[in-house]
Amino acid sequence: MRRSSREEGLRWLEQSEADLLGAQVLFENKVYHLVCFIAQQVAEKAVKAYLYARGEEIVTGHSVTALATWAEQFDPAFATLREEVAILDGYYIPTRYPNGIPDSIPAKVYTRKPAEEALRLAGKAIEFVRTRM
Repeated sequence: MRRSSREEGLRWLEQSEADLLGAQVLFENKVYHLVCFIAQQVAEKAVKAYLYARGEEIVTGHSVTALATWAEQFDPAFATLREEVAILDGYYIPTRYPNGIPDSIPAKVYTRKPAEEALRLAGKAIEFVRTRM
């Protein structure tokens, strides 16, 4: 049986919320580089949730900025979210791969402060989407 657009969107939003809980556990354990990466994933899944809920059937890509731009077609308020969470796109690759950081590794470079901000932005993305679904 095929899910409704809203049901599919809610599935994506639920996974986004579960990922945020995982990021919070990583934060408590000072795994800051992965907190930043997971925060990007949380925001990505939240915006994808909105797009699925709006009836989009194939939602591809990983850029929160690009996905929010897409969502602006349905709700211009996504421009504000896009501007605020755009920095999360910078955590998609360099937080995971040693060759993304010159002369170091992500586990040594990412600290508490960017991880805190990434968690805040991820939570904001979820709340923003939740109010629009």
